[in-house]
Amino acid sequence: MVAAQAALVPLTDALSLLVQAAGPLLVEFPFEPQYVGSIIYVSLYVSITAVALSTLFSVPVALVVGFTDFPGERLVKAVINTGMGFPSVVVGLLVLFAVSNQGPLGDLNLVFTKEAMIMSQFVLATPPITGIALAAVTSVREDVRDAAFALGGTRLDVALTVVKEARYGIATAVLAGFGRAISEVGSVLIVGGNIAGSDGVSKTRTLTTAVQLEARQGRYETALVLGAVLLVLVLGVNAVVVRFGEGGQMR
Repeated sequence: MVAAQAALVPLTDALSLLVQAAGPLLVEFPFEPQYVGSIIYVSLYVSITAVALSTLFSVPVALVVGFTDFPGERLVKAVINTGMGFPSVVVGLLVLFAVSNQGPLGDLNLVFTKEAMIMSQFVLATPPITGIALAAVTSVREDVRDAAFALGGTRLDVALTVVKEARYGIATAVLAGFGRAISEVGSVLIVGGNIAGSDGVSKTRTLTTAVQLEARQGRYETALVLGAVLLVLVLGVNAVVVRFGEGGQMR
């Protein structure tokens, strides 16, 4: 998480400078440009961390489920498909119970923290990433795996070959997971609390919860600007994934 936090600093600084430069032309913000910049930072930090952890979990699961016959395989696939439409507020309630004083993780004091929000978004992002990645890896032709075995490849070599062949589908899965994570409102509102300090620096306030708050308080211009930032972020990630999938590598 420290590495993810360090990697996000230049991006959020650049976005903050952009907001500061464009602010007078767009809207008078309620605090300072740091208000918007901190919200962007929290949104990116929470969502990218959750999706990264979910990807590390989901892709191996997709490979195991896709290429292994075991009892209960249909049940596992049914659970994955059901999870894609699981209500986010229920996820938020379950995570809140887990991190509350009475829950199994109560000693960690995670209530209304970014870590609890990461847990919530991890749960929400895992089913779509797993399901789409599973569809991608199972669509790889049998002769590709057979060729890898024939060339003396181990199970790990074959798995890496399959991942390489299914990279665009896996990238699409990650994009779908990121889209659900960063656009989430209900669960992060429950476990994060939508908290910002008196200085306007976001603690657990994300783009989506900030848009909801600003719109409810009648600051529609600020809500529109935050919504536009959210849209630009999603479109930017989509462009990166599409370019990676079509070119095989970034140029």
